[in-house]
Amino acid sequence: MIPEIEYASKAEINNFQVGKLKVLLQYLNTNSAFYKRLFSTHKIDISTINSLEDLAAIPTTTKDDLQQYNDDFICVPKNKIVDYVTTSGTLGDPVLFGLTDSDLDRLAYNEAISFACAGVGQDDVIQLMTTIDRRFMAGLAYFLGARKLGAGIIRVGNGIPELQWDSILKFKPTYIIAVPSFLLKLIEYAKQHNIDLNNSGIKGAICIGEPLRAQDFSLNTLSKKIKESWNIELYSTYASTEMNTAFTECEQQKGGHQHPELIITEILDDNNQPVAKGESGELTITTLGVEGMPLLRFKTGDIVKAHYEKCECGRNTMRLGPVIGRKKQMIKYKGTTLYPPAMHNILNDFNEVEAFVIELSHNSIGTDEILIKIAVNTPTESLLQSIKNHFRAKLRVLPKIEFSDKKEIQKLQFPKMSRKPVMVIDNRNQA
Repeated sequence: MIPEIEYASKAEINNFQVGKLKVLLQYLNTNSAFYKRLFSTHKIDISTINSLEDLAAIPTTTKDDLQQYNDDFICVPKNKIVDYVTTSGTLGDPVLFGLTDSDLDRLAYNEAISFACAGVGQDDVIQLMTTIDRRFMAGLAYFLGARKLGAGIIRVGNGIPELQWDSILKFKPTYIIAVPSFLLKLIEYAKQHNIDLNNSGIKGAICIGEPLRAQDFSLNTLSKKIKESWNIELYSTYASTEMNTAFTECEQQKGGHQHPELIITEILDDNNQPVAKGESGELTITTLGVEGMPLLRFKTGDIVKAHYEKCECGRNTMRLGPVIGRKKQMIKYKGTTLYPPAMHNILNDFNEVEAFVIELSHNSIGTDEILIKIAVNTPTESLLQSIKNHFRAKLRVLPKIEFSDKKEIQKLQFPKMSRKPVMVIDNRNQA
């Protein structure tokens, strides 16, 4: 199931992608109202784009463009759209994406080769612990991908540890797809009900939504907690609705592999210039083979590092390291640049912390303020002091931290219509 192009030389991959890019540019120039206008306004002759480096001549596309001109990105008549999805709206209003029959086939193929990358085969059974409804692309992608691969799938949905374990014990899945922090809830339930975790038949978990590793690919605090109790392999997968494509780890677990036939990637600085190798920047993507709503040089808002050396698995494809943070959630706090995942990792060090939410705001002089609300079973001054000391040691700065009611935090984490927990509430731009 692994495409041969992933094992080709760097030059072959590059040439392959240039050919795909030329097809895309012609398609956009014919079918996309937004990109036709962009090419005309900026006097871009697409016939002069003959390399991936030439992409720099084309302005980037942003989330604001998608929100403002949503319909102008759609390249097919309405009667060709067979599935409607929306982005999660983490940093703004959700955006509509219309998928054609061909796009659903592509989505299935993407997920099938991503599963195969993580070692899942047609003899495996996967338990899906994410929603497949609410216009959510990921759950649908996992189902279609498993079907394409020939693996079995159990659609349980998110939450409810009791139901998850009932399905695990009854149907014997070999892999699960879940948010990593939910695995801790499964572990807790298993321990309370005398379920033997390491005789459950689960070989691995494909994890979404939260990072598993530090930038050097070592396990982060959350992953260590999972592995201490449950001896399963943990595979990170990173994707978004806009990309229609996933970056999934192979057995080496050193970054999510790019699929060259499905996506072109750039890592850009604040001036939309490529960063030096080894530097972090904003992931910017161009989708290949999408029919309904393809994107050209779309800035995802995620800050990442790319790794270009050949992987020990034999692939020559670029790999994405763990997401450092969302660009719009970057915090300048007392002279230090922070991203919320760094704070998540510190809080995950404390077993006493049952739930937390990070609130960002501006103070009276317009600089960033951080308030972390945490819920613990037994609040004590010594525990609070220990958490504060840990922040000072790891980040060199100390945000405001206060105990809060667990139900209040959960209410903040799961606003109405939310498809995934909200861990960061950014009030800085609300005037």
